[in-house]
Amino acid sequence: MVVRKIVQRGLWFEEFETGVVYAHRPGRTITEADNVLFTTLTMNTQALHLDAAFAAETQFGERLVNSMFTLSTLVGLSVAQLTQGTIVANLGFSEIAFPKPLFHGDTFYAETVVTDLRESRSRPGEGIVTFEHTGRNQHGDVVATAIRKTLVRKKPA
Repeated sequence: MVVRKIVQRGLWFEEFETGVVYAHRPGRTITEADNVLFTTLTMNTQALHLDAAFAAETQFGERLVNSMFTLSTLVGLSVAQLTQGTIVANLGFSEIAFPKPLFHGDTFYAETVVTDLRESRSRPGEGIVTFEHTGRNQHGDVVATAIRKTLVRKKPA
């Protein structure tokens, strides 16, 4: 009996298509523990993330999820579907925005559109993929956006 083995991976450079929306599921419900751990691990002492009494007196009325955690999770939600085992490196991020805050208990969903593909001129066997990531809360409100350029492997011969 022949047994096939399928290992989950991201897409090879040749498998990406521009203009396609890649919806990443499942989403991720953000907890207080997530926010406090990330905030303290990264030495970010911003009271908006850690001090409930302080945050209660702001326009938000409660603590906000650290925007760097939001950005990291936005990219992280895309990994299994797009770049697991096929990425060489992140080349850069641009146009990062957080139009609405994310709060403890919100469920975060991500989607990605490939906006550009080009073969690497200096690295044979690899290509540059530009991703436009969008993160939404459970109500569909956009809470984060980012443009990310990556270096991705081509399919092995």
